[in-house]
Amino acid sequence: MQNKKVTVQDIADMLNLSRNTVSKALNNTGTISESTKTKVIQKAIEMGYKQFSHLNPLINSEIPIENKIPIGNKEIALFTCNMPNSSHFGANLLSGFEKTISNLGFRLSMHLIRDTDVDSLSLPINFNPESVDGIICIEMFNHEYNKLICNLNLPTLFIDSSVNNDDSELNADILLMENYHSVYKLTKTLLKNDITDIGFIGDINHCASFNERWKGYSAALSDSGIDIDFQKSILENDKSFLTSSKLLKDKLSLMSHLPQAFICANDFIAIYLIKVLKELSLSVPDDILVCGFDDSAESKIIEPKLTTVNIPSYEMGKFAANLLLSRIENPLIPFRTMHVKTSIIFRGSTGNVNM
Repeated sequence: MQNKKVTVQDIADMLNLSRNTVSKALNNTGTISESTKTKVIQKAIEMGYKQFSHLNPLINSEIPIENKIPIGNKEIALFTCNMPNSSHFGANLLSGFEKTISNLGFRLSMHLIRDTDVDSLSLPINFNPESVDGIICIEMFNHEYNKLICNLNLPTLFIDSSVNNDDSELNADILLMENYHSVYKLTKTLLKNDITDIGFIGDINHCASFNERWKGYSAALSDSGIDIDFQKSILENDKSFLTSSKLLKDKLSLMSHLPQAFICANDFIAIYLIKVLKELSLSVPDDILVCGFDDSAESKIIEPKLTTVNIPSYEMGKFAANLLLSRIENPLIPFRTMHVKTSIIFRGSTGNVNM
């Protein structure tokens, strides 16, 4: 498989699964079991599938570690509950991270944390804490499980984190993108352009970043003397309505009238919202404005192109590597929570709105 491009069908053939099942697992869509999803992603990484080509194939497989790509004698473990796909800022971040650590003789091993692991507070079977020098965590938002990781007393870095962390319970560094000020500025810009009726869509308890974005939006309204109208926002767990256009339509129909604009917690939500609004015969931006966050590849090709917030994800990955390596070298330095600067990009989904 190394001499030709690996396809979804190749993975399906290797696992004796349907192409549709493999596609759902890779894109985290539809309803499939966690064990099947894990098996598909592990095989995709092992085969060098393009979506995960930035990772070394050091997952739990039949090939002994010593026979895999020899990058160095040291190892950093990646823990994730949801392997970032090519649309997720984390994929590019991991590229920068892996490139930086490999240049210094480290290799990256990947460990998928299943729902059963989280529920039972169990470490993954294929993880040996004595074989790694540090841990990087991405898409890890269960606070109790994160405490379990920290109790290993290994140098640990969280990319984003759970909401309302008690820093004294997490003996780890935390790296986030700048969320609060960018969404505050985005909201104030809408207000300056006479867009005063603004809603927010996103589960504000999903992760620290979503929560910070919500707080930036809320503060901008409050500082402008505008009360937050919770009836114009959708703030609860979004897993259900983001897999069913009918459910999102039902949520929107409960509003007495739609706001002039929606600020969404990320691009995925914003793009899905635009799709549903079109199904309701509403035009973006003529009838309603939509903003996202992440500057995903899809944000640049959807019509209209999406106003969003850019995360310098590759550079953030390099910074994350240096942050974790500094912790490995100096484990007693104070723990750090840091934000990487982001920037607003105005596109067609907000019409003529400008700074």
